[in-house]
Amino acid sequence: MAIAELGHTGLWVFDLATMRDFYERVLGLTVTDEDTDLGIVFFSSRPEEEHHEFVLQTGRTAEPGSKQQHQISWRLQSLDDLIAFHHRFRAEGIQVQQEVTHGNAFGIYFFDPEGNRNEVYLRIDRDVRQPFRKTLNLDQSPEEIYAEAERLLADGGPAYQPVR
Repeated sequence: MAIAELGHTGLWVFDLATMRDFYERVLGLTVTDEDTDLGIVFFSSRPEEEHHEFVLQTGRTAEPGSKQQHQISWRLQSLDDLIAFHHRFRAEGIQVQQEVTHGNAFGIYFFDPEGNRNEVYLRIDRDVRQPFRKTLNLDQSPEEIYAEAERLLADGGPAYQPVR
């Protein structure tokens, strides 16, 4: 017996409307169901395949800034998607923690309106021992991003750069 995959996760929230707007409009998730009486919204990145992967429900009791989870990570299909989120987050004034290479992925760590850390990332087809995290400049062309990531991987410096 073994778990096949993670089905979905969810967050308790203070302001459902603000959080719904963020995950629907900014991240582009599809609302698949909701119950306004219960204060719950279901989201999917692939509604034709999965009814929901993410849920928001009112009822949060932890104070803002409380650590409730490590992060929520959203996989992307292309470097162009990651660059587009880089620009969208800047335009929306989203608090970005760090843009990184993990050697086996490129990602952007950011915070939703209630301070929950998220990541959008692109999986890179290589095996790199973790933790590996170095800051990556996404204000470059895709070719320059790949070249910088290769340099960072090969530079022999500390594998883990703290958040700047």
